[in-house]
Amino acid sequence: MELLAIVFRQYRLPFVIIMLLSLISAGVGIGVIAFINQQLIESAGAPWHVLPTFFGLVLLLLVVTLAAQLALTMLGHHFIYDLRGRLIKQILDTDIETLERIGSAGLLASLSVDIRNITFAFVRLPELVQGVVVTVGAAAYLAWLSPGMLVVTMLWVSVTMLVGWLLVQRVYRHLAQVRETEDALYCDYESFIDGRKELALNRSRARQLYEVDYERHASSYRWHIIRSDTFHLSAVNWSNIMMVGAIGVVFFLANGLGWANTNIAATFSLTLLFLRTPLIQAIGALPMLLNAQVAFRKLESLELAAYAPDFNVASPAADWGTIELREVTYQYPNQEGRGFVVGPIDITLRRGELVFLIGGNGSGKSTLARLLTGLYRPQSGEILVDGKPLTTAQDWQHFRQRFSSVFTDFHQFDRLVGPDGQSPEPKLLNEWLKRLQMSKKLHIDADRVTNPQLSQGQRKRLALLLAVAEQRGFMLLDEWAADQDPQFRRYFYRELLGHLHDMGVTIFAISHDDHYFEHADRLLEMKEGLMHELTGKQRDLATQDAISRVSEV
Repeated sequence: MELLAIVFRQYRLPFVIIMLLSLISAGVGIGVIAFINQQLIESAGAPWHVLPTFFGLVLLLLVVTLAAQLALTMLGHHFIYDLRGRLIKQILDTDIETLERIGSAGLLASLSVDIRNITFAFVRLPELVQGVVVTVGAAAYLAWLSPGMLVVTMLWVSVTMLVGWLLVQRVYRHLAQVRETEDALYCDYESFIDGRKELALNRSRARQLYEVDYERHASSYRWHIIRSDTFHLSAVNWSNIMMVGAIGVVFFLANGLGWANTNIAATFSLTLLFLRTPLIQAIGALPMLLNAQVAFRKLESLELAAYAPDFNVASPAADWGTIELREVTYQYPNQEGRGFVVGPIDITLRRGELVFLIGGNGSGKSTLARLLTGLYRPQSGEILVDGKPLTTAQDWQHFRQRFSSVFTDFHQFDRLVGPDGQSPEPKLLNEWLKRLQMSKKLHIDADRVTNPQLSQGQRKRLALLLAVAEQRGFMLLDEWAADQDPQFRRYFYRELLGHLHDMGVTIFAISHDDHYFEHADRLLEMKEGLMHELTGKQRDLATQDAISRVSEV
């Protein structure tokens, strides 16, 4: 089973020790049964002198069994801790394109559902291990008592386990469908939460989302989980009843056919009763372990980056001169195999420039921003820094560290981080709090913003403050001023960008604010995936809010 194989590879020595404890537990358990057979069933004398030994063996069995189970449970929780950390690190190391393909709902489902299922499996894993080990030990003892009766008993138990396994296989198939349905449910949850404002305003949309999408997915989940539980309970009850039936078979063989005396039959029955609980627990643990198997396969299907323990946070050299995109193209896939194409793009950006990018919706501006910052890798062409192309994964990692950004779909963090992960410079922070008019709005305690409940425009200002605190050499701003009031928007273009320029920051701003194009060193336009630079009369027309006429010039 994959779960045991992974644990054995990562925790070989602790796992071996736990298996030894399990073997000792099984040996003590069989020893207790043998002691009962020899001293309490076969012995005809007064049993008082054997009671201390008997209670000592029972206490030893309790201690060893509990130690083995606790050790395996603790190992499981350590494994889950490591697995969760590895998964998050893999997500952090995976390229943006893959993460966008998976979607936030799929990632959240893996971080919650899959990790939860693996955790539950580890909780039940000791029951399976104990059941298997104790069964093997008990079989060896019964073989010593009566090989013939053991063969018949094992055939009976084997048929019992085979039917139980067939039932559990049906459990597995339904659990796999349950896991797929959970992804769809997480998408629905995301729509309910993220779209709460729109759904409150449009009850017809809310009803459609609930009745058409959610109820279909929830009904599918209910159908498969009920059938999973049905087959699981059938397996448990089948095993339970058949183990009781095995005791009747034993006494029939002993008393009816004369295969053994009553004492041996009683020992067989006692052993079967002793095995009944661990065997039923083992069968009961199988669905959890199968759930874990489904979870592992789901995690593998995400195709995340390979795990690497370090973050490679070394900063790139700051004394760059040019960043060049040479014949860069990027194409989005669709169902027909060919989607929207951006490029080829040819442009050279020089350090210290203030560049504006304009264009209509869907023209490729945001895609170009992702290509420029290294979030997307070109499907053809290359990106060069000071004439040197980016080739290795480390090159791309270092290249991305040159940028700070505020995208339109930015995430609002509440911790201020300075260069190389250090605390931001207090003087710089105070200056920009005043410039952003946020000194009285933000409460900062030990580099953490303690009141992040802000308006959209204020959230943008906080995001810019975080970007400034990083002190990167290149800043990308995607429609940053769109949520600002007219006065602050004017202040942003006329003064804040100048302050950033004085700090030596290269600025690449996506903007529709044509009244302020004159402040840019260069003006670029995206149209239908292609980019060209506006100069001379073209730029004058754009500045006069006549971008639609640029293509006619």
